[in-house]
Amino acid sequence: DYLPEGADPSAILAQSDKAYISRYALGRDYHKLIRSRLAKLAKKIETHLGGGHYRAFVDSAPVLERALAENAGLGWIGKNTMLLNDKAGSWFFLGEIYTDIPLPKDPPKTVDHCGSCRACLDACPTGAFVDPWVLDARKCISYLTIEYDGVIPEDLRPAMGNRIYGCDDCQLVCPWNKFAQTTTEPDLSPRHQLDAIDLLECFAWDEPTFLARTEGSAIRRIGFERWRRNVAIALGNAKTTQAIKQALRSALPDSSAVVQEHIRWALAQHE
Repeated sequence: DYLPEGADPSAILAQSDKAYISRYALGRDYHKLIRSRLAKLAKKIETHLGGGHYRAFVDSAPVLERALAENAGLGWIGKNTMLLNDKAGSWFFLGEIYTDIPLPKDPPKTVDHCGSCRACLDACPTGAFVDPWVLDARKCISYLTIEYDGVIPEDLRPAMGNRIYGCDDCQLVCPWNKFAQTTTEPDLSPRHQLDAIDLLECFAWDEPTFLARTEGSAIRRIGFERWRRNVAIALGNAKTTQAIKQALRSALPDSSAVVQEHIRWALAQHE
């Protein structure tokens, strides 16, 4: 599991002057970490069997990871579209080794253990769940802050709160995550003091600082402009202070058109 030891995500979400970063991104970039370990495992299998072809994937190709995991018996897909395991919840990563060697089949998880629970559906800040098991990515904060590179719809910005990279709300309320274990993996522990960092500090970074502070992290993947856009929205949602208004005004002239749009919106929230 990647949930950091001693983590209290809800407390950070309640502090509007702090930056909330999805728990998975606080440690080293899991894509590289898990893929490296899968490649080593594949090599050991190849050596042991004396042949076969292998390729490792970790969210790095059009592979239906959750469907594969469900069919492999690792868990079931919950109403929040996450893979759930009855002994570990959903705070874990998925990775795959594709191979041409014949393997025995594991029975799939055919039983849905979510029952009538709606906790994840009701907790979504932007109402991104159209129905159980149906997510409208255009409203999902994780998609908007990480994958989307344009102007975030104005009506969704207030609901984003202080979430500047990803969102964990539908996992935080899931009853199955009471079984999640905090990670003992050093590489997945928070790095660079990014857990509960001040929004104003994040907004003060220039691009070299951003690259230095996110070295080895999945956060670096979004680039500096998206980072600034996301932090500007969070500052617009924070409690009004002179320091916030001054920081936003100072950043306006030298920002890109996309970031300027979000800075102007943020300033308007403090009028």
